[in-house]
Order: sequence, then structure tokens, then C-alpha cells
Amino acid sequence: MNLTLKIWRQSGPNDKGRMVEYKVTDISEHMSFLEMMDVLNESLVAKNDDPIAFDHDCREGICGTCSLHINGEPHGPDRGVTTCQLHMRMFNDGDTIYIEPWRAKAFPVIKDLVVDRTAFERIQQAGAYISVNTSGNTQDANAIPIPKYDADLSMDAAACIGCGACVASCKNSSAMLFVGAKVSQFALLPQGRIEARERVLNMVKQMDEEGFGNCTNTGACEIECPKNISLENIARMNREFLKASI
Repeated sequence: MNLTLKIWRQSGPNDKGRMVEYKVTDISEHMSFLEMMDVLNESLVAKNDDPIAFDHDCREGICGTCSLHINGEPHGPDRGVTTCQLHMRMFNDGDTIYIEPWRAKAFPVIKDLVVDRTAFERIQQAGAYISVNTSGNTQDANAIPIPKYDADLSMDAAACIGCGACVASCKNSSAMLFVGAKVSQFALLPQGRIEARERVLNMVKQMDEEGFGNCTNTGACEIECPKNISLENIARMNREFLKASI
């Protein structure tokens, strides 16, 4: 395939930034989207041009770092996949593809397509953990009976990889699906009930301080989430927050 790429270039956080057009040729439909980006960067390096900065790590849909806004959709036109799992067969020969970074006040651009998502890390540090005594008296997790339904819901919430697609797809740049998932994975288990009140209050407080918007139930976050995290987690977080506030 021969494609036209319109890519956001921004040399740093304080640079104005602009869309720059590139041409790529002989792209195989079996390539992943990031492999196509590699081909483009190789050609730029060969011409002594500055390669395009973009995040990537595992390239297996696990780490969540390969976050790109492709033709107006987080992670591109496919569903239930990250950008690294998106293949070029989803596009047609001669297509023009727009590639941008996440757009949110809480995710400032570092360079080109790379954004600073440490806001998510600070939210998790505020409470997305369980304090466990590991001095040799730790209780075996299998000794605590948990209904399978609750365990399954907790595992579904824990599937969140923190990529930020929910924020990028939301008109309010809300992080409530991410925070809801992190609250839910512990709220559904007895091990998480001990610190439940402090957890939800601290995480929601940190979320607001980071500058994320509120949820207006548009549902775009659930649609664009590569791990299909359910909106039910937002409802559960709201219930947990209400109980903790009272």
C-alpha cells in the first residue's frame, strides 16, 4: 500500500506544534501500525531527518504505552486492540491517515506523539494498592472464599492497562473509567475492603487535582477501551465514593 500520513510534530512541551505530511510506500497489509511507523522513521533517519517520537514497549497489547490517536480514534479503527495490535489491513491503498497524540490537559505533550501520563501513576500511588503484612504471617489467598462472580468482575477490572484511551476519547478528558477500574478490582475482593474508604477518597481527590474532567456518561471510553473495561466500574466507584463520604 502507498499511504499519506499527516503526523503531529512538536519538538517539546512549549513548542506550538503542527501537522506534517509524509508519504510511505510499499507497506504490507500484514504489518502492524507501529511497524509502519518504524519504516517511516528508518526513511527519515536515512535522510538525516529527526525521527518521529512515539511510545512503545511490549508490542503485545499489555503495557499500554503505544497510545496514538489515529483518524480521530484512540488506538485506531479496530476494536478491543491497542495501537501495536492494529494491522495495516484495516486501511486501504491511497488512504490519508491522521496520527496525533492523546489530547488532554492532564497528558501534556513531551515530544511529537509522546505524552506525559504520570498523572495515572500518581492516582494509583494515592490508593490503588493493598497494604499486606509480608513478615511471614501472610494468609494464603486461596484460604479466603470469594464468589466466582465477584472474582471474575475483579479480574475484568484488573485488565485495565492504563493506556489513557478513555481520557483521549472523552469530550471532558475524564479518567473515571481508569479510576473506576482500579477502585473496582479491590472493592470486589475481601482483601480490599479494609482500606476501601481511604482508597476511593484519595484516588478521586488525586484525579481531580490532576485536572481530569468529570463523566457525563457518553460511553465513548468503554467503546474505545482496548480491554473493554465496562462503564459499570464507574458506577461502582461512585457508590464506593458515596459510602466513603457519608
